[in-house]
Amino acid sequence: MDLKQYDTVLFDLGGVIINLNYQLTVEAFMQLGIKDLNLSYSQASQTSLFDDYETGKISTQQFINTIKNYVPTSVTPNEIVHAWNAMILDFPADNLAFLEELSQTKKLYLLSNTNAIHLQKVELKLKQVSDKKLSDYFTQAFYSHEIGLRKPYADTFTYVCNQTNIVPTNTLFIDDSEQHLVGAKSIGLNTLLWEQNELLRTRFTL
Repeated sequence: MDLKQYDTVLFDLGGVIINLNYQLTVEAFMQLGIKDLNLSYSQASQTSLFDDYETGKISTQQFINTIKNYVPTSVTPNEIVHAWNAMILDFPADNLAFLEELSQTKKLYLLSNTNAIHLQKVELKLKQVSDKKLSDYFTQAFYSHEIGLRKPYADTFTYVCNQTNIVPTNTLFIDDSEQHLVGAKSIGLNTLLWEQNELLRTRFTL
C-alpha cells in the first residue's frame, strides 16, 4: 500500500505495533480460578468492568479488588496483574524502525484502548528493544484511560481530531479490530483493517 496520499497516520497499538494474544489472558484468568462468564475478556466484547477500567472510571486498585471477588482468597494482587498482562507479547524491532522512518514524512498519532496496568507493561516491553518511550514515536499519543474515551465510538475519534487538528480525509487509521473502523469511518477517516500481529513493513511502501 502506498502511503503517499496521506499526510497523517493514526495507529492502534495492540496487534498493530506490539504483538498481542488475548486468549492468553482469558486462560490466565481461568487458571486463577475465575469461573464467572461475566469476567470473560476478548478483543471484540468486554464487560463493563474492563470498559470502566479502560476509560479511567475506576482505579487500578478498584479493578484488582473487583477481580479478587471472583478468585480464591489465596490469589494475590500480583498474580492478578500477571494474568491481566499475559496478553502482552513483544515489540518487533522492525515495527519501531518503520515508525521512525515513516515519521520523517508523516505525522504519526497513536490511539489505544488501554489501561494503567497494560501501559506500564508495554513500556517495560519497549525497554527490551528501545531506549525510547512509546510516546516518542508519535507526534501525540492518546490512551483511553487518560482521555476517558475509547474506540469504537465516533466521539473518541472526533476528540482526537479536534485535539490535533487532524484532517480526516488526509488521514489513515489502522486498527486490527473491525468494529473500531466503523466509528473512524463515520467521521471521515480513511481506514485499514490490520491482520493482527502482522509486521508493518509488509503492507506499506514508503
